[in-house]
Amino acid sequence: MEPTPEQSPHHAYPDHWEADVVLRDGGTARIRPITTDDAERLVSFYEQVSDESKYYRFFAPYPRLSDRDVHRFTHHDYVDRVGLAVTIGGEFIGTVRYDRINDQGRPASAPADEAEVAFLVQDAHQGRGVASALLEHIAAVARERGIRRFAAEVLPANNKMIKVFRDGGYTQRRSFEDGSVHLTLDLEPTEKSLAVQRGREQRAEARSVQRLLAPGSVAVIGTGRTPGGVGRTVLRNLLASGYTGRTYAVNRAFDEGLATLDGVPAHRSLGEIDEQVDLAVIAVPAHRVPEAVADCGEHGVQGLVVLSAGYAERGAEGRELQRELVRQARSYGMRIIGPNAFGIINTAESVRLNASLAPESPARGRIGLFTQSGAIGIALLSGLHRRGAGLSSFISAGNRADVSGNDFLQYSFEDPDTDVALLYLESLGNPRKFNRLARRTAAVKPVVVVKGARHSGSTPPGHAVPVSRIPDATVSALMRQAGVIRVDTVTEMVDAGLLLAGQPLPAGPRVAILGNSESLGLLTYDACLAEGLRPRPPIDLTTAASPQDFRNALAEALADGTCDAVIVTAIPWVGENGEAETGDGQVLAAALHKAVAGGSAKPVAVVHVEIGGLAEALAAASSTAAPRPRTVTPAADRPRAATTLSTGPATPAAPEAGPAPEARTTPAARPGSGSPAAPEASPAPEASPAPEAATGPGRIPAYPAAERAVRALAEAVKYAQWRRQAAVPGKIPEFLDDTIDEPGAAALIEAQLATAPDPRGRPLTHDEARELLGRYGIAVRPTLPAPDPEAAVAAATRLGYPVALKTTAPHLRHRADLGGVRLDIADEEALRRAYGELTDLLGKPAELLPVVQAMAPRGVDTVVRASIDAAAGAVLSFGLAGAPSELLGDTAHRLVPATDRDAAELIRSIRAAPVLFGWRGSAPVDTAALEELLLRLSRLVDDHPEVVSVALEPVVVAPHGLTVLGASVRLAPPPARSDLGPRRLPSY
Repeated sequence: MEPTPEQSPHHAYPDHWEADVVLRDGGTARIRPITTDDAERLVSFYEQVSDESKYYRFFAPYPRLSDRDVHRFTHHDYVDRVGLAVTIGGEFIGTVRYDRINDQGRPASAPADEAEVAFLVQDAHQGRGVASALLEHIAAVARERGIRRFAAEVLPANNKMIKVFRDGGYTQRRSFEDGSVHLTLDLEPTEKSLAVQRGREQRAEARSVQRLLAPGSVAVIGTGRTPGGVGRTVLRNLLASGYTGRTYAVNRAFDEGLATLDGVPAHRSLGEIDEQVDLAVIAVPAHRVPEAVADCGEHGVQGLVVLSAGYAERGAEGRELQRELVRQARSYGMRIIGPNAFGIINTAESVRLNASLAPESPARGRIGLFTQSGAIGIALLSGLHRRGAGLSSFISAGNRADVSGNDFLQYSFEDPDTDVALLYLESLGNPRKFNRLARRTAAVKPVVVVKGARHSGSTPPGHAVPVSRIPDATVSALMRQAGVIRVDTVTEMVDAGLLLAGQPLPAGPRVAILGNSESLGLLTYDACLAEGLRPRPPIDLTTAASPQDFRNALAEALADGTCDAVIVTAIPWVGENGEAETGDGQVLAAALHKAVAGGSAKPVAVVHVEIGGLAEALAAASSTAAPRPRTVTPAADRPRAATTLSTGPATPAAPEAGPAPEARTTPAARPGSGSPAAPEASPAPEASPAPEAATGPGRIPAYPAAERAVRALAEAVKYAQWRRQAAVPGKIPEFLDDTIDEPGAAALIEAQLATAPDPRGRPLTHDEARELLGRYGIAVRPTLPAPDPEAAVAAATRLGYPVALKTTAPHLRHRADLGGVRLDIADEEALRRAYGELTDLLGKPAELLPVVQAMAPRGVDTVVRASIDAAAGAVLSFGLAGAPSELLGDTAHRLVPATDRDAAELIRSIRAAPVLFGWRGSAPVDTAALEELLLRLSRLVDDHPEVVSVALEPVVVAPHGLTVLGASVRLAPPPARSDLGPRRLPSY
């Protein structure tokens, strides 16, 4: 909304203060500055406020606003006087304003840094968190305008307003003066205020998704008059799923006399429906969607599922239509799934909602599934159905214009019916927030992610997201840091999800292998080694083994304290006539379940070759298992939430992996037809699943290949280890505070940016970088220029022999392989000779820019970097210098700020890490010094977001200490930190 000419021309309308927010009940509202155009809205708003609320606001009866009041409350300079309003449907439901004051409480201008603040919320909307959201936003506005404190006078009886101030998390002081409570709030964000803000965000966004997934009534807008079509299909699926709420069919083309369609009330518009409609599924052409959205908003619909296509996937014009769709829906307080969505499913017995195009509603289960692709959603539903798995919820978000994977994580975190969250993502709208939410969710339940469109520039059409320059390998590393199980394919996601939803987490990497095929056991053994597990020698039960033999062997393995997980391998039994015996799958499944029923805290997986019915029987058999508890076991005791298998005390440390057993001759298995297909893209399921899928821990996942079972188990092992470590979070060592000059560094940065001719920032010179890094205890070995041999000799004399002579030209920097670096120069004669050879080989000194540097102790050359990505935030990176990092991409990454644990993991997570720890008899280097360097650099970048890029290369790590030989630093105005501001919904 633009200001009128009456407003102060030198304070432009601050449109960046506009924000969509999710309120406590899950509805949305818009916060924006109040303008002179709002006079009628303000008067109308005030007339709907109760006399009691008016009394609390003005401390006296105040039935109506005078013309002077209206003028004062709608005319602001957006600096010393600011007013914000919360709107729904274009009308005010709450307001807040501040007026800057001086020490005597009178109107003032800067540099006065205190303001008086006052709120007013319409009674019908009190209790929805309107005032709390306004406090966050007005506090952010005030900080931007140089205000550091709010003062407020509140009547003692106004408990709601006192609670808003008290619960905000800001540092506050309170006194009682002249019959009112005087509150003073320091507006500097605190750890508590940030925690309060994020807690409110989590509950509100989770509630907004819950309202979509558990509506009391659904209207399908665009239901066809004849069978077929998108709308009619959704209506049919709603009815077939046994939806427990009220259902309506809506189409403006219905005949006036049509009362019902497929047994549900039929209406030409929502206005004809006498009852509340909670969810609308819109299946009309794109040009008719705005009309349908307006109809929904005017009749109190809480959320929309927009199946209609023709939006951002169609190009620039479609993107603008999509933005307008979101703006329109949010203006009425509604959230959107879609457009171009496949639909949503909730299998809870109290809901039984299938508002999607999936012809069969999946069985009930403990897996929550979110996908940004309808086709992938179909494949995943089909694959899970074939494997006998059920879902708790399903969202296919299409273009993901509003509800996103972040919202699904908020919902899954507290959903008692979900034990595992699976997400197929093609874009990350807010990577910082995703990592924060994923870390919190992964601490209580597994989060498995497949990232499509992984390569730069391949963001799918329709997904408007901030541009990120970080490569996919970095994204994967950051997900791992947050506890996310990142897999490459939807098949791997289903494999991992089945194991995590049905089995406890392993206590370690030791794996027992048993089965009736020596060859299949050896394949499983090799796969375990390839995935970093520690398999025991396979136990061959021989092809003559009976189901009872399997049961006994599995029970023995589960009781064995030297293993943490069991993989059962099985091939069909062959009868005396050479034919495979029938009923193998059901009999073997029953035997395995009896072994597990004895009680175990170890996961079990089955690898089978063409045993018909085994996978289905293993899934179905678990329906007799006891229900799993809904409480989360402490991570220190059990690294997996909501599992019921339990055994004795923790197992002792494992011995190293045993040797591969000698091969034995076994009969070849005859091919059969019972192997389940991999869950790749396929048509929708042909048959309905059972009403309730396995939800107890007795469900044993079955896999048609050893590699798939082992890969799923390896992911569970790594996740369990992360859970155990996350139970005791890392720390930023306090000793760093004694050696860090944060104010001095800030002054240097301010001075350097003030002289930058380019508003985008500037690189620092070598000496400037050395000075800045030195403020954080990072010593960079000095270099002296050597424009000619005489200068080189003078520099060496000053630094002391032995020295290094190297070029600093950009095309030769750090390229010792091209002859641009000469080391261990012992005297002047050798230096002059090296200088001549260097210039003869590579060019003139003016081109080479040679420098002289004192030699550092021998060690391992490494590279340490930190950079700020506009989307992901600050990232700390580490690798070995040269080919390992540059050619092979062997680099590890962690988000800033890094803890001591992050630093330790960072240097150990590269593939070449053994070089640092005494590989092939070499001396181990000082990794403690390296970890300290990483922590210091992390602290620098975290304290000063103007430091947008740092590269320390090479960092020579010796057996005792390290030396930073080169450093480059770039400063720039810091990018906006959307994750630290007041909560708001993204707008792309």
